[in-house]
Amino acid sequence: MIDKKLTQHLANLSKITFTDEELDKITVQMDDIINLMDKVKNIDSNNPTYTIDPVNYGDLRSDVIAESSSNEEILKNSKAIKENSFVVPKVV
Repeated sequence: MIDKKLTQHLANLSKITFTDEELDKITVQMDDIINLMDKVKNIDSNNPTYTIDPVNYGDLRSDVIAESSSNEEILKNSKAIKENSFVVPKVV
């Protein structure tokens, strides 16, 4: 449990000053955070059951094989070509 003395000690180490009211409020908040972390620590995450699918696969297009352009056609408007690839300025 976080108490006012520990909160004051942490504030001193962090070079933070609090009024008495702020110190009381921060102490309660820090204790709530520690209690929440204890609850999270006790969660069994070895075999999770997934309840939602993060990707809606119904929105994906069909995978259709189509004719593609030739390399020569793609590269014909390029200013610089090296080894059958575009040459672009180096960006650092």
